[in-house]
Amino acid sequence: MNYWLMKSEPDVFSYDDLVAKGKAEWDGVRNHAAQGHMKAMRKGDLAIFYHSNIGVEAVGIMTIAEEAAPDSTDETGKWIAVHVAPKEKLAKPVTLKTMKADPALADMVMIRQSRLSVSPLTKAQFDHIVGLSRQ
Repeated sequence: MNYWLMKSEPDVFSYDDLVAKGKAEWDGVRNHAAQGHMKAMRKGDLAIFYHSNIGVEAVGIMTIAEEAAPDSTDETGKWIAVHVAPKEKLAKPVTLKTMKADPALADMVMIRQSRLSVSPLTKAQFDHIVGLSRQ
């Protein structure tokens, strides 16, 4: 199993929106590195849902429900999307400030490449973020 962190602006698409839909296409990603990560996703992988720009915090866990397929919002046919489904809301949000201050997360890709909207996590990083939400 692989672990990921996926960012969305909550005023565009929030974790609560995902819960309401039950399953959704994670579309609109137009960065080659992020696309590469999405192509590596496998059904059943877990991802942290991160609210960017507003809140800047990890808020939930989702599963990769369907692997890479053409992005329905891309008229050029160049880009892919995955489908995700909600798994659980974190007990409490974990802020970017908390993550940046935690030595256990210092090597997290999102900390080093903050503009990347889809990034890998190690199992230890994933588990640590979930654990921080329970403190």
